[in-house]
Amino acid sequence: MAAHKRRADMFSVGDSVVYGSNGICKLEGIEEMDMNQETRLYYVLRPVFETGSTLYVPVGNKELEAKMRQLLNADEIRTLVKEMPGEELVWVEDDKERKELYKGILSAGERVSLVKLIKAVFLRQQELKALGKKLHVSDERFMKDAEKILYGEFAYVLGMKREEVLPYILACMEEV
Repeated sequence: MAAHKRRADMFSVGDSVVYGSNGICKLEGIEEMDMNQETRLYYVLRPVFETGSTLYVPVGNKELEAKMRQLLNADEIRTLVKEMPGEELVWVEDDKERKELYKGILSAGERVSLVKLIKAVFLRQQELKALGKKLHVSDERFMKDAEKILYGEFAYVLGMKREEVLPYILACMEEV
């Protein structure tokens, strides 16, 4: 129970949170459950954009709890967007190393790193397009997954559709 109390000031039932690469979830409850012949408390999370699934995060599991983050507010989103042009790229030439790096970024869900991933892959895609080549399928998937996480949060917080997020970002960047 102590772990539950520690987190109670951070998250409350009914809160919307970002949970790793699952994106926006509603914290629907904190329930005692029997799993693997052990009774313990679990956060019950329902992904907002993926109906029909439920996630159970063990209370007190620091690694999994660390993936639960408060949503950015509108001002924090605007600040992040305005800083996008100055963000460095996270491109690694070695395919295997790049895949591992990008998997880690998606798993952590840290917004600035997601921006760097999206920017790096997008610029690489434009570079290859100019040469008449295509991006690796895995890089394209990483970019789409990063956009899904980041754009989902932006859309949810700003009250817009996901497809309105990129035009919003581009408009904000023009103001800078």
